Amino acid sequence: MANTNSVDKARYDFKKAMEEIRNYRGRGTELISVYIPFGKPISDVAAYLREEQGQATNIKSKTTMKNVTGAIESIGAKLKTFKTIPENGVVIFCGEVPRAGDQTKMVQYTIEPPEAITAFLYRCDSTFFTDPLDTMLVDKRYYGLIVIDRKEATIGMLAGTRIKELKHFDSLVPSKHHQGGQSSVRFERLIEIAAHEFFKKVGENATTCFLDSILDLEGILIGGPGMTKDFFCSPENGYLHHELLKKVVKPTFDTGYTDESGLKELVENAAGAIVDMQITSEKEIMQRLFREIRKSDGGLSAYGEDMVRNCAAMGAVDTFLISSSLRKYRVTCTCGCGNTFQATVDDPDGDIKCPECGASAKVTESKDLVDDFFEQAELYNSTMQLISPDSEEGEMLLRAFGGIAALLRYRVE
Repeated sequence: MANTNSVDKARYDFKKAMEEIRNYRGRGTELISVYIPFGKPISDVAAYLREEQGQATNIKSKTTMKNVTGAIESIGAKLKTFKTIPENGVVIFCGEVPRAGDQTKMVQYTIEPPEAITAFLYRCDSTFFTDPLDTMLVDKRYYGLIVIDRKEATIGMLAGTRIKELKHFDSLVPSKHHQGGQSSVRFERLIEIAAHEFFKKVGENATTCFLDSILDLEGILIGGPGMTKDFFCSPENGYLHHELLKKVVKPTFDTGYTDESGLKELVENAAGAIVDMQITSEKEIMQRLFREIRKSDGGLSAYGEDMVRNCAAMGAVDTFLISSSLRKYRVTCTCGCGNTFQATVDDPDGDIKCPECGASAKVTESKDLVDDFFEQAELYNSTMQLISPDSEEGEMLLRAFGGIAALLRYRVE
């Protein structure tokens, strides 16, 4: 349990840090990104930085020159804290970013990535260079999704908790013709030719979307109303590439729609066939929470920050259910009146009032709210489950319960 929590916390901290790093903009080309792979001698990196610092003295803008040399010095100082480069390498981002008015502040992030850095890279620009790390945020395993009938088709993918539409097609297949005679036979033949071309087009695009992907295809889920979906994926008809046919999850799944909403319906209907995907485990545990809440006595559920914290303090929380999109802070404050208190705020640098006297209080400690709940989980030997807002259940957790709920070990009055 503790190990699972630590892995999830590392993943959360990495994702949150990347969000912050991507949002920074420098006033000039003064934000430095350094990627250092395992095995690269630290002395070589330090020598490279000294050379870049020498080159920086040629920058015409004195402010930019000062900021670049300051960032290089800060990176050099950080490097001295490493005896060796970690197994997956290390990435250091450093530079001056604007604050309110004409003020700036230096930010520095030291990232040990979840996957190995393969090459040394130094870049100085107006933004931090994050492309190699952004690819590490993507769930490498995914399911291909196809919903189809004779009117339209949509191709998508399920990765982690994200359902993404890749292609949508409206068919040109005419409606059935009700006139008799030879014209009816000819028209029926034209309809079948148009349907054949439509299915062929969908199959070719599925090949492009799925076979050419750099991600690991776990399986292909096919849905739609009626028998069209089975006709489309039948090996005898040859619309799907033979390598994709091996990945099709059987049987196919009935859906009422074949647009983007049909993709979501397909994932819901195929939940039992989807193996070890984040979205299914999140949906399952959220449905369990809703079942407890619907019980007349509230069951083994708690929701809202105050209620969950009270249950945690009694050791009653089995699993924390926390929205991964919460962007708040847990602060400890002291006031001139002698009162010390904790609060959850949107901005730790904002004006926080003392609940006793109403005066502005001073923040003495600040931490990310989700990280604070990870600490609560460790303290009380509870499980921490981060819930993405991408699913309907995850959105409800955020909207209806403030992003904070829990499943309990025993009922609390």
